Amino acid sequence: MPGKEKKEREQSRDKRRPREREEEREQLDERVVNVARTSKVLKGGRRFAFRAVVVVGDNHGQVGFGVGKAREVPDAVRKASERARNTMRRVPMVGTTIPHQAIGDFSAARVLLRPASAGTGVIAGGGVRAVLEAAGIRDILTKSLGSANILNVVAATFEALGMLKDPEEESKRRGRPVEALMPYWLRGGKDAEQN
Repeated sequence: MPGKEKKEREQSRDKRRPREREEEREQLDERVVNVARTSKVLKGGRRFAFRAVVVVGDNHGQVGFGVGKAREVPDAVRKASERARNTMRRVPMVGTTIPHQAIGDFSAARVLLRPASAGTGVIAGGGVRAVLEAAGIRDILTKSLGSANILNVVAATFEALGMLKDPEEESKRRGRPVEALMPYWLRGGKDAEQN
């Protein structure tokens, strides 16, 4: 009898797990940024495949991106989505913006990110917008300074987000109050900056 009960418990646990994964999948914001057709020249002619770039975020400071290649678009998107989920990382935020300016470089793409006051919105285009909105950043100014290749722009955005430092950790490291490391509009304006 104890063996039978153990088996039933394992089966009920197995039934629960896929549902938990589905709930987690529903909570994440998944965006297909780009689907490109690629070709490989072989003896018999060209063989076509698809490359998908997917950004996944929880809209609360965690975001990741992945690239997937396959002969069919849905398979490429699925692979990219799985890779994006595995590479998710936390982005430091101050309210609805980032704590300080950052520039990310990847290949020939350069992306500049600047914090913005509440109500500004996401001033960004294409791949940069997808990454920032999936991360949950609501107010930011951006500029793409180099290549327009969407895969490199997304990777450069991640480089810039990776350079951001958490204000609380930096304040401990520098021995300064947290307010001194915040954007000036969160400290009470320019008067507070001069004091």
